[in-house]
Amino acid sequence: MKKSLLPLSIGGFGIGMTEFVMMGILPDIATSLHISIPTAGHLISAYALGVVLGAPLLVGIAGNYPPKKILLGLMALFTFCNALSSFAPNYQTMMITRLLSGLPHGAFFGVGAVVASRLAGRGKEAQAISMMFAGLTVANIIGVPLGTYIGHTLSWRITFLIIAGVGLVTMASIYKLLPAMPVVGESNLRKDLKLFTYVEPWLILGITAIGTGGLFAWFSYIAPLLTEVAGFESSQITWILVLAGLGMAVGNLIAGRTADLISPSKATALFLLLMVLSLTIVYFVAPFKVPLLIMTFVTGAIAFSLGAPIQILMIRASNGSEMLASSVSQAGFNMGNALGAYLGGLPIAAGMGYTSPMWVGAMLALTGFGMAMMVYFRHKNADEYALAAGH
Repeated sequence: MKKSLLPLSIGGFGIGMTEFVMMGILPDIATSLHISIPTAGHLISAYALGVVLGAPLLVGIAGNYPPKKILLGLMALFTFCNALSSFAPNYQTMMITRLLSGLPHGAFFGVGAVVASRLAGRGKEAQAISMMFAGLTVANIIGVPLGTYIGHTLSWRITFLIIAGVGLVTMASIYKLLPAMPVVGESNLRKDLKLFTYVEPWLILGITAIGTGGLFAWFSYIAPLLTEVAGFESSQITWILVLAGLGMAVGNLIAGRTADLISPSKATALFLLLMVLSLTIVYFVAPFKVPLLIMTFVTGAIAFSLGAPIQILMIRASNGSEMLASSVSQAGFNMGNALGAYLGGLPIAAGMGYTSPMWVGAMLALTGFGMAMMVYFRHKNADEYALAAGH
């Protein structure tokens, strides 16, 4: 990994920890704040809503500043808001702090993806972006299990203080290691918003928001799935989350190389179809410990394979509005977070059990696959037209 990409990976670690640790400590927060688990799941949706609102808003405000300054400001906001979460006295306050904590998420990854692609060698853009997302996967191997363990044994409030500490480390590494990069062109929100007059960015946003909802329908309720269905002890969740994180790390590395090798659109469609199959298998093997552990690794790998190819698709469809497009893509991932957590919670609340979100996730991923095929055929037709015109 290039040293200049390290600050993006560390930032990805902190963001990944604050986003995904909620799934592991959801029962602890529910008990502490005297709410049900489905109600606590709304905290996941609140964070995701913050990402959706913050991604275009903060990039629009900061677009004329150099990328290094933007990333420093975003991480300062991230650090402050996560520190506030650790002191939330009740459910209502926690909802507000989680919403605020989500604001810098999409903008950080959006700007970071553009920075990573500029730092990458030609033809290796997806691999460079996957290095940024590697921080997310390491968070799921180390940060999320550690935060879950601390949440179970000490207090979930300490977990959020640790996340704020990671934010401070990220700010220091951005200052020291990230090279200063000039503003490329003048940001004009009115010009950038023309992005939404094109069909393809909407299709990619749909893939991201709906397709990745399959991941979050599964992962949002993984703790009760493991304890209530498979019969694992709550103390074992930490180590099972490590297994999921290892799968995510493997999937992320495979994704960057696959997207650069075959094409981002083909890779996206392939991984979404595999997600449908994986979630269906999880539904049937959930009562059996060993098969469920295997599928926890596999599903994590498939789900996290989507990050880099979707990000590259959106940047290439940006029509000159790279940072806004890339940030909107991150907003799409968190629409998927909110959608998956909300829709996955509905059958649970209706008494259908903790395996029922798997069917919700499979349908969301299948819908995303259909959209990904539409993008693939658009690209194929455009390439054939260009080839014919060249002759």
